[in-house]
Amino acid sequence: MANLKEVRERIRSVQNTQQITKAMKMVSAAKLRRAQDAILQMRPYADRLNKMLRNILSNLEGDAQTAFGEVREVQNACIVVVTSNRGLCGAFNSNVCKAAMATLEEKYAGLYASGNLTLMFIGKKGYDFFRKRYPKAVLNREFVDLFNDLSFDNVSTAAKRLLTAFETGEFDAIEVAYGKFKNAATQFTITEQFLPVAKIEKEAGDKLVADYIFEPGKEKLLDYLVPTILQTQFQKFLLDTHASEHGARMTAMDKATENADDLLRELRISYNKARQEAITKEILEIVGGAAALENG
Repeated sequence: MANLKEVRERIRSVQNTQQITKAMKMVSAAKLRRAQDAILQMRPYADRLNKMLRNILSNLEGDAQTAFGEVREVQNACIVVVTSNRGLCGAFNSNVCKAAMATLEEKYAGLYASGNLTLMFIGKKGYDFFRKRYPKAVLNREFVDLFNDLSFDNVSTAAKRLLTAFETGEFDAIEVAYGKFKNAATQFTITEQFLPVAKIEKEAGDKLVADYIFEPGKEKLLDYLVPTILQTQFQKFLLDTHASEHGARMTAMDKATENADDLLRELRISYNKARQEAITKEILEIVGGAAALENG
């Protein structure tokens, strides 16, 4: 059994760690509220815009076209991996990376082998995860620090870069792996196709008609409307991940604090046992010394 000094030092160390986990939980809870409000207000708007965009692109006629709905043979692809910049949020970052890995290995294994797959990272943890595991992929960390400012103007710089790359043919497909926020205890990690825009599937014999009135002309409006909707959709990916990160960190720190309580309970029991053992040993030595004096 460990001596009293060692047990006391371990108790002190666990208590200090527990103070840190409690503080981190409180900070994450405060940040989570703001991040949760942002994504919950943004999501219905972004989802409705995305549905409208898919409907429009599914029913465009020959007089107006946009490159962002064009499906072509995939010779070059890009996977955008959206993770956090910091750790201590449980398995959140590794789950996002695993979702990106699954897409890479199941959908783009051939492109990776030929060196035609690009991995773009938003968040440092994703870059750290992939840079050693996939040396043949083109690693782009141009926007790794984007989480420092999640305003539309700042996020749109990365979205515009992707839109331009798709429009010019640099990429034929773009996927985004991110964390989708549900609540503080639940986050889903998924990979979603960003470009080309997925069209609405038509049922047999069904004819979808986008009942929209375009003013001014359809082509002129689409040139502005489609990129703006896609930039909004991209911002939603980041806001979802941001809220998921803080939810995962708050849950992880809460669990760490509970585990520290359990460990402290066990250490205090060990400390009391060691203390009782030391006291018993001293009593036995005193009794033994007294008996020796009497016999002497």
